[in-house]
Amino acid sequence: MLIGVGLGPGDPQLLTLKAVDVLKNSDKVYVPGRLAKDLVAPYADAEILEFPMIRDIEVLNTLWKENADRIADEARKGTVAFGLIGDPNFFSTFTHLKKVMSRHYPDVETSTVPGISSITSFAARTDVAVESSFEVSDGSEVGYKIHLKATQPRKIMEQLETEGTGSLFLQRGFFRTMN
Repeated sequence: MLIGVGLGPGDPQLLTLKAVDVLKNSDKVYVPGRLAKDLVAPYADAEILEFPMIRDIEVLNTLWKENADRIADEARKGTVAFGLIGDPNFFSTFTHLKKVMSRHYPDVETSTVPGISSITSFAARTDVAVESSFEVSDGSEVGYKIHLKATQPRKIMEQLETEGTGSLFLQRGFFRTMN
């Protein structure tokens, strides 16, 4: 099994208890860089894999495949953690690795342990209360919408289904994905 483990925004006191537990109990731990390795060090000896911040998709695809090849056998035999800054499902290195693993090694089960994202960390560190809608963008087309605290859930769900974007609907512990 391969587990993407969110290490939070870089503060060692902001790792979740679950992240620490997974790191301590994994057979092998990989990370994408020195900061992540330093955060993991009290719990596991991690190996750094190369995940450069470049835009050349051919180079990236080659590196992602090489990293997946390196991880696959270990993940079949035991538990492999991939620790990364932030959250593994939010603009992360792990999303690319997970796609490549799914394509080339569909027999390897994957899961994630969420981490504190840079967005919530930023709000806390700057003492900014986020009390209205906001947009997060990497410059690409909007692919997902998340609605929180819905007062008209049926109307929102109908709107999301009509739009056809990947969406999440959250209401008091209930969530539904729409694709």
